Amino acid sequence: MVRKVIDFFYAPDDPAREILLKHSMQVRDKALKIAEKVPGADLEVISAGAMLHDIGIRFCNAPDIGCFGDENYLLHGILGAENLRAMNFPLAEKFARICERHTGSGISAAEIYAGNMPLPQKDFLPETIEEKIICLADKFFSKSGDMKEKSLESIRRGMMKFGKEQLERFDRLYSEFYQG
Repeated sequence: MVRKVIDFFYAPDDPAREILLKHSMQVRDKALKIAEKVPGADLEVISAGAMLHDIGIRFCNAPDIGCFGDENYLLHGILGAENLRAMNFPLAEKFARICERHTGSGISAAEIYAGNMPLPQKDFLPETIEEKIICLADKFFSKSGDMKEKSLESIRRGMMKFGKEQLERFDRLYSEFYQG
């Protein structure tokens, strides 16, 4: 099912497809490693959800990763969620929620309002175990640059650029799954 969804949105020769697949596999592998130690984590949802979490990048203007859409990159999770919901396949809603809740350490309605972000003014915070694990694993990898795994210190510095709330949420996620 995952491959069919990816094939639907990304042609085999699409440069964004290669970046999407590499990044998503990195996130999937990291998320599954984290989830091995978490009772009750649904490994199938984590595996598929990690592969689909960035499906919406193709609609965004991010030329450095081969995406030439019209939308602001911050919308990629929302756009991915909308498109997965429209496909109406089993578990589409679960994967849509992962898409819209993985950006940053999640984004609160207050942050959206304060930052005048082009997002609906509601909370997009990870809630389920699977959403949280994928959100956390995603922070270890970028879709641009060398695409190598980031250090914890590097992630924390990057999160701080988006404010204290983002860093604190990341630290809570990290603590929950690495030290909890």
